[in-house]
This record gives sequence, C-alpha cells and structure tokens, in this order.
Amino acid sequence: MQLLDKYISLSRQGEAVWISDVREGFAALAGTKPMKLRLCCLDGGEREYLCPVPAWKTQEQRSFILEYLKAGVFNVLSCYSGRSLHICLNMGDWELRELAEDCLASFRKEPGLKKVLNIAGRLCRSLGLPDFEMGLESLEGQGPAPGAKAQAEESLGTKLRRAVEDCSRGAFCGIDVGGTDIKLALALDGKLLAVKEYDWNPGSSPVAEGLIRPILLLAGLMQARLAAEALPEDSRERRLMERALEKNASHEQMEKAIKACSGNEPPRFSGIGLSFPDVVIHNRILGGETPKTRGMRENPELDYETEFSKLSCLGGELEKLCLSGGRVEIVNDGPMAAFSAAAELAWGGEDVRKGIVAHSLGTDLGSGWIKGSGEIPDIPLELYDLLVDLGSEKWRAYPAEDLRSVKNENSGLPGLRRYLGQAAAYRMAWQLEPELLKGFTEEKNGLLEICVSPRDLRKPCLEHLMQAAAEGDGAAREIFRRVGRNLAQMTREMEHLLDTGAGSRYLFGRFVKESACFRLIREGFKELLPDMELCPADDGLALTPLMEQLAGRRDVTVAQFAQAVSAIYFSAFDRG
Repeated sequence: MQLLDKYISLSRQGEAVWISDVREGFAALAGTKPMKLRLCCLDGGEREYLCPVPAWKTQEQRSFILEYLKAGVFNVLSCYSGRSLHICLNMGDWELRELAEDCLASFRKEPGLKKVLNIAGRLCRSLGLPDFEMGLESLEGQGPAPGAKAQAEESLGTKLRRAVEDCSRGAFCGIDVGGTDIKLALALDGKLLAVKEYDWNPGSSPVAEGLIRPILLLAGLMQARLAAEALPEDSRERRLMERALEKNASHEQMEKAIKACSGNEPPRFSGIGLSFPDVVIHNRILGGETPKTRGMRENPELDYETEFSKLSCLGGELEKLCLSGGRVEIVNDGPMAAFSAAAELAWGGEDVRKGIVAHSLGTDLGSGWIKGSGEIPDIPLELYDLLVDLGSEKWRAYPAEDLRSVKNENSGLPGLRRYLGQAAAYRMAWQLEPELLKGFTEEKNGLLEICVSPRDLRKPCLEHLMQAAAEGDGAAREIFRRVGRNLAQMTREMEHLLDTGAGSRYLFGRFVKESACFRLIREGFKELLPDMELCPADDGLALTPLMEQLAGRRDVTVAQFAQAVSAIYFSAFDRG
C-alpha cells in the first residue's frame, strides 16, 4: 500500500506520476494480480499488453488503479485502434472483474475516453469491418498472441533512394498541413522552384470547406507557379506570383496570381504528397477527433459525421491537378517526419535497416515510425493523446481551455499535448515564471488563454519563449529541459506499445528551429534515457538534392520546410 499512497500523495502535490513508473512499480509488488489487454488489430493481427494490478484497501486507492487501467486501454487504442479489445483476467476474482467492468463502462460514458471508440468505429466502417467491440475474457487457456509474419521485402534504403531519384524528373508538390500554418514546396525536374507558408486556424471553421478550400487554393497556387516558369522573369504575371508566394499574401492576391499565370491548360503534377495532422488510413483522412475539426464538432447546424467525411475526398480533389497516372499520397504528419529522416539518412548512405522513429514538435506532437522493411503501419499512432501522467491533480482542476490545465482541448483528458508542443510551453511558463507570458495572455470568464484576436499571438508567444531561453533566461531554459524529460517519458510508453527497436529519435518542427532550445530539450531527454540519441532534423539532415537546395535558401530553414519537401519524395515512395 505504501507505493499506492506515494503515488496518490505526489498527485495531490501537483506532481506528475508517470504511467511507466506505475506499471513497473506494480509489477514488482508482491501479490500483484495478473491482467492483460488483448487487442485485435485492424489487419487482423493480435497484440497483448501486461497490465499488473495490485491489491487495494481504500476507495481512493481503487480510484487510482482504475485511472491506471483506463489509461492503459486508452493508450493502446490511441496507438493502434483495432477491431476489438478485451481485458483478460481471472473471472472468478469478483473485485478485479468489477474493476475491469467499471473501466469498460467509463469508455461508454466519458466523452474524452469515448474519443478512441469514435475513431475505431469510423475506421472499422471505412474498412468494411464489423463494429468495434470491447469486453472481458478469461486468462485461462490463452496462449501468446500470434507473432508478426516474416516478410521478404525490398529494403527500406533501396525504396527510399528510388523515390528520391524518381522525383528528379517531372513536377511535384509537397504539402505540410499544421495546426497554425500550411507549408508547401514545389519542384520541377529536380529543382526546388518555390516554397510557401500560409497561416490559418482550422479549428475555428464550422464546416469542412474551411479546411479543404485553403489547401486546394494553395495547391492551385503551386500549379500556377509551375506555369509561370515559362514566363519572362520581369513579366507582370511573375511579379504577381512573387507577391502571392509571400507569407502574408491574401486570398485575393493568390487568386489573382493563379488567374494571371495558369493559362488555358495549366501544367499538371506527376505527384502530390500531403502530410495531414489526423488519422490517415489507406490514403484517407478518417480520424476526426483532433483540434483541427473542433469547429465542425461544435457546430449544431450540421451532422458531424457527414461533414467530416468530406475530408476523405481531399485526395480526389488533389488528383485533378495531376497527370494521368500521377499519384496523391496522404499520410499523418508523424509518419511523414519518420519518412523524411529515413530518406535523408538513406541518401547519405546511413544504415536504416532498423527503421526510423521521428517526431514533429510544434503546435502539437506528431509521431511516426517507418519499419526497416519500408512499411508504414496503417495505425492511428495518436501519441499526442497518450495518458502518461496519472498525477498532477491540482492542474487537472483547470478546464481544458485554460492554458494552466494539463487537459487536452480535444479530449478533456490529461494528454501529451499539454506536456509537449506549444501548449505545454505556455503551461510551464506560467508555472515557472508568469512574467514570461506578459502581453500574450487574456482572461475571459475565468479562463487564462493566449490571445488569438485581434491578432493571433500563439506563434509569437512561443518564439518569445524560445528567444528568452536562447538568451539565458533561467525559467525559459527550464521549460525546454522539461519538454525533453516529457519527451523521454513519452518514448518509454511508445516502446511499451510498439517495441520499435530504433535506438534514435529524430525531431522536426519549430522546437528545433532554435538550436539552443534543442540542446536544452536533449539535456532533459538524456536525464531519463542516456543511451538513446535525440537528433535534430536541421541542416545537418539535408542530404537529398531538394533538401540541400532548401538548406541553401536564406529566407527559410530546413526545420520549417523539411516535411513539405519530404512530402514531394513521399508522393513517389512505394509503401507496398
């Protein structure tokens, strides 16, 4: 009981209680009761996870164990989703059985937990599978879950190098969709012609068109820039295009440039790669539980399932910009980060046979894994939602909309989004030194928030914190060390769930842009995982021809546009 009481006491004090420590602590206790989670994956394979449960005496202790069990189930489904999940236990132990039944009932009653059921339901329907189910099973008579089937496939390095080579001929567009901006890259016959950044706030749109239209407009702008290559550099049309490619160009300016440059028969793409921050299975956007679609979810004037399904047609709309036989390849932003790191390393001659794990860290956390075989598993891998902290009781008391809360806005649960990414930086800044946020916050109806109107200060606030850390501010530096420690805690849970075997992690995104901040993140990461390498996806990882050209530009950085450029290569990558 001492261990349980220790965890409960830490939580009351506002301290984090990490799920990996709890699982290991419970497993080492005498008298722990066996339990496991048995998952039937979307592809029909099976996985099992041990979930040891200690005895309890008080209701408070039972409540903590229930939260631990709920987090374990939620994390498995956030990572894999699946056809079914069963809690396996001694069915004759009525106390343990009642605990497991309470866990399953929570997923039917609590909106935050139900998020993973919503995703599982959409995925099963889209794949023509029976409805997702959860239940209890007896431990008796169960053998181990079937192992993965060995596959004789072409090596990952060979596939990656061929994709890079294939993009040296033809026109390609890469699109990296983020939470606060969209970035694009355009290439023609191996030359990086243009990049474009566009700020947006997708969560504010009450309809799917508010997400689809900007992406199609920007893709159309890249197509028009392709057409403009045939025009004189000093022409009126090229000047219009240059203004349209500026970050702050209006929709009207972009539309004017498209009209001026496109002509009657605009050139078409050989491939378009799209990195999108949601669950993507079989090239379709299918998740629907991220902050990007919050406006649609909260719109009482429409049926959300019908409206969200329109996003699954985005690939078909982009195909209209391609040549016959041209490919549109869509993937979550996390796997795109893993692909990006793998492509650069393989082109540079590095050994990628163990596969690559990468994260994009900016507005949110994206996580990706590409196996040594070249397979990108068709699983949600929604690690930014993982429940890794079973403590921090005082910070759970704040509503999810308050920057001081540890709760994710899209789930209402204390997920990783509030431990990694820009929302985590705001929260930790307020805890460590509230003055760091002076001029960036406002209080509305008791909620402390970063201002988003009349000017959106989310990105400027993060840049301010990064600059303060780079200049030596002690509290700001500690923010980024904590981000590193939290990233290590996430890595522990990721390996529990996936067992990737990869010995390094590659980090993309805004948090890598400032080298001083990345060094602090790595310091914190190494405190917990000293034997694992955390590598920045910066100019040192610019090895392919297009990425080298990106690194040579003075107006942008590799950290900013790496995934947009990698999306070009991804459009030619053989995932089979």
